[in-house]
Amino acid sequence: MAELPKHQEDLSLDTFVRGLWKENPVFVMLLGMCPTLAVSNSAINAISMGLATTFVLAGSGALISWLRNWIPKQVRIASYIVIIATFVTIVDYAIQAISLDLYAALGAFIQLIVVNCIILGRAEAYASQQRLVPTLVNSLGIGAGFTIALFALGSVREILGSGTLFGLHLFGAGFQPWVVMVLPPGGFFVLGAWLLLFNWIKQRGERRADAPTGVPANAR
Repeated sequence: MAELPKHQEDLSLDTFVRGLWKENPVFVMLLGMCPTLAVSNSAINAISMGLATTFVLAGSGALISWLRNWIPKQVRIASYIVIIATFVTIVDYAIQAISLDLYAALGAFIQLIVVNCIILGRAEAYASQQRLVPTLVNSLGIGAGFTIALFALGSVREILGSGTLFGLHLFGAGFQPWVVMVLPPGGFFVLGAWLLLFNWIKQRGERRADAPTGVPANAR
């Protein structure tokens, strides 16, 4: 996991934004790979899982931050899991009430949010050390980054694998879907392509930052 502040952090725009890019759970820290690959076969599934995870991140992080001075260190992990499981149960029942089809599509991965290393990692490394408001803002940023990553995978896989986006047909009758994209191997292919793009952008930015001032980019 990326290095996190060990002191009380002042609330700023970076508190939220770094979860979108610098500490993106999927494209930078490579966390939560199981749901990322399993439910990203369509855009709606990807966004639903992202929003569910964001709710659990924000809710559990805020409560852990609020109770951090009262939770004994000896039982902190067990306490975090109980808190996280409570919010996962809320999400589980909410999705059942909203759409049984969506609940069936997401399957056991809703309940498995409890053991998602993104959530437990943020609880231990950030929420247990920071004040309530910065924790809530940071959790929303991490959740937004996770949702964006899932949507990036889900939209590509649905478009290429089914020829649709959010169930709407994008191509004519002659389009031949790439069936592999909605199967497990397709998740690895698309994830690898996105990771390659992110690493290329990151390395390009680092080269520009390290380059001498006044040297044109095409001269390096």
